[in-house]
Amino acid sequence: MLFAHLKRILKLGRLRLRGPNGAKDEFLLAANAQNLRKLARWSRSPP
Repeated sequence: MLFAHLKRILKLGRLRLRGPNGAKDEFLLAANAQNLRKLARWSRSPP
């Protein structure tokens, strides 16, 4: 589900940077964005 979320919601169906290093960097940025979204959702919910 996480990879599908990256592809559909964050529009990571096609990488924009070239080369293996560019693809790695773009994927890491997208994964960080996804983790920040999860962290924000987690910190908002009451205990």
